[in-house]
Amino acid sequence: MPRKKDGMLVEFYPRPTTGEDGKPLLFARPAIGFKYNIRGVDDFCHKYRGMPMGEMNRLFTAFLDVASWLMHDGSRVETPIGSFAPKLKLSGDFTDPKQIKSENVGLGTIEFIPSKLFIQELQKYLQTGFREKKSVVERKPMHELRKTGRIEEVLKELFQERNSFGIELFAVKAGMKYNTARMYLNKLCEGENPQLTKHKFGNKVFYMSAAKKQTTEK
Repeated sequence: MPRKKDGMLVEFYPRPTTGEDGKPLLFARPAIGFKYNIRGVDDFCHKYRGMPMGEMNRLFTAFLDVASWLMHDGSRVETPIGSFAPKLKLSGDFTDPKQIKSENVGLGTIEFIPSKLFIQELQKYLQTGFREKKSVVERKPMHELRKTGRIEEVLKELFQERNSFGIELFAVKAGMKYNTARMYLNKLCEGENPQLTKHKFGNKVFYMSAAKKQTTEK
């Protein structure tokens, strides 16, 4: 990707499918991980859009209540930014509707479909285009790291140096992207016999050896 000095920072990740050269096809996603909470949105609207302080918070609080009530029967709620509707899930695998009972149906999530107007408004602010976020370390695909055994080496080295570590340190040492490292470490925390345990201190997440934690507790 050509070098640019402005525009949205993006990162590229491999897809499951491969191209004609045998390498994984890529997809793009924003590289900025900053999140604005409602207070941040409220403050921005107050400073730069002339809105009374707290108005956006009151608006969303009211919408949360009203939209939830309107959707309780399965209705879709359409707004200038997009539409909202309940998305259901089944608590098992069924092939015959007659086998499904009321308790087998539950709320999965809330589906949001952005409106054309919302997309057009965002497009206005993307006139400077996109630029790739350059990494300070060489990052290799997961399948290459697994093949070389580098991931296991990094975990061993980290636990020799310390009792716990964060995602960023692991990502740098292993040569992985931050989100890939996070997903990999979280996967090691799952199952009946997890390799790692996850702990949150403030806004930071740390991982420690599950085996070492059990030994300490005993």
